[in-house]
Amino acid sequence: MLYGFSGVILQGALVTLELAISSVVLAVIIGLIGAGGKLSQNRLSGLIFEGYTTLIRGVPDLVLMLLIFYGLQIALNTVTEAMGVGQIDIDPMVAGIITLGFIYGAYFTETFRGAFMAVPKGHIEAATAFGFTRGQVFRRIMFPAMMRYALPGIGNNWQVILKSTALVSLLGLEDVVKATQLAGKSTWEPFYFAIVCGVIYLVSPLFPMVCCCSLSAATPWV
Repeated sequence: MLYGFSGVILQGALVTLELAISSVVLAVIIGLIGAGGKLSQNRLSGLIFEGYTTLIRGVPDLVLMLLIFYGLQIALNTVTEAMGVGQIDIDPMVAGIITLGFIYGAYFTETFRGAFMAVPKGHIEAATAFGFTRGQVFRRIMFPAMMRYALPGIGNNWQVILKSTALVSLLGLEDVVKATQLAGKSTWEPFYFAIVCGVIYLVSPLFPMVCCCSLSAATPWV
């Protein structure tokens, strides 16, 4: 069915999933920091993260990916040359995680900012009246309530990031796109293996999306 390329394609699919999951983790961290910065009373912090989200969302992902990848490579080589160290090549997986995490951190920033703003102020005021510290209010009231509102956006961002991993093959990563391209060229069946690649990308987000929907349904509205 896969002309003996099932092992190569499976390995490529696992690489793609590893890239997507790692990128989501980094993007979530950046998103939480960005949301905190945009909601803080510090004007400089707000301006920095506002500029970050505006810039990222206004430039195509492929352009940003190439700029970040080659920009990091040039900056790293400049530093190593100044230190008298030989040239260091950035691993495509690391480059993909950094670029996707940085790009989609902007989208997670807006997701978390909107979710934080949706938390009813009465919950926070009630917790404060009961003597909760600011840290306790955040951990026990704001963050759990915020996640309830953020889950749909997290699911959508996961789907978009997973699709965007296909672009990382341009950086040399041996992912499922590269594997199916290799299989297509070797068997003279490029269209067939393009369909295989598409089916893999179609099926991959289903389990995480089911988890998000289940969590959303199981979490009571606040």
